[in-house]
Amino acid sequence: MTTVLIADDQALQRFGFRMLLESQDDMTVVGEAANGTEAVGLVARHHPDVALMDIRMPGLDGIEATRRIITSGVRTRVLIVTTFDLDEYAYDGLRAGASGFLVKDALPQDLLSGIRAVASGDAVVAPSLTRRLLDAYVHHLPNAPGDTTGTTDPRIASLTEREREILTVIGHGWTNNEIAGRLHLAESTVKTHVTRILAKTGSRDRVQAVILAYDTRLVNPR
Repeated sequence: MTTVLIADDQALQRFGFRMLLESQDDMTVVGEAANGTEAVGLVARHHPDVALMDIRMPGLDGIEATRRIITSGVRTRVLIVTTFDLDEYAYDGLRAGASGFLVKDALPQDLLSGIRAVASGDAVVAPSLTRRLLDAYVHHLPNAPGDTTGTTDPRIASLTEREREILTVIGHGWTNNEIAGRLHLAESTVKTHVTRILAKTGSRDRVQAVILAYDTRLVNPR
């Protein structure tokens, strides 16, 4: 059973999410929050598998709430639910530690599959969409004077040459299948490399690994 917390300042939106989630045999809603402060408190109390997090909420917004949830060390994974075309804070949500994002007008089955994916440890954002997002909001990236290869960052320095190569192409939006084909590797080998990259860099999922590649300038934004 996947436990879910819903954080959204619109009561009707929360009601709709709850109705959808509780119609599933493998999901249950453990709480609702109308702002970020409530969301942080409810996560600390109930430790849900997934927190559905709106970004624009009164008081403590969804980005800061996400950051506090992730840094608290709980096992809860955050799924940002936003309006991508209008919301310029989606990138900040991912950097704060969210495991992915969906648009509010997504189909119900997409939301459900997204929650299940995040709960199982996967990232919801497709690699190509991740690249689109990072390219769109690249002005948020911190300045990185001096070394532009990321090799001075201890997380990158811990990687083998092959792992660094794979992290670089992950940052370019390549899927595991594309990496296997272009680098002439078995897909199972690629998956093993990706798992090791996540472990060595302390990345929660593929989205966070892409952000690391950008932050360390292993991948240079266009």
